Amino acid sequence: MNNSKNLFVSLAAPCFIFISLLGFFYRKDNDRVQAVPALLVGIGLICSNAFGRTKRRKKLLNEMLNRRKTLN
Repeated sequence: MNNSKNLFVSLAAPCFIFISLLGFFYRKDNDRVQAVPALLVGIGLICSNAFGRTKRRKKLLNEMLNRRKTLN
């Protein structure tokens, strides 16, 4: 279940950005503002995923270093 959730989120973020850019360029004047929330959501999903990945990797590295210290 978790893998399918990650797959949908990883596909949703670029789709949000792509659709918002299409909407931004094909609309005129004040209607362009309606595309901005989708762009921000897509960028937010990508940033959130990147920060989460970095946090998990740091946690894993610290755990590996702690186990190495306890063995020595």
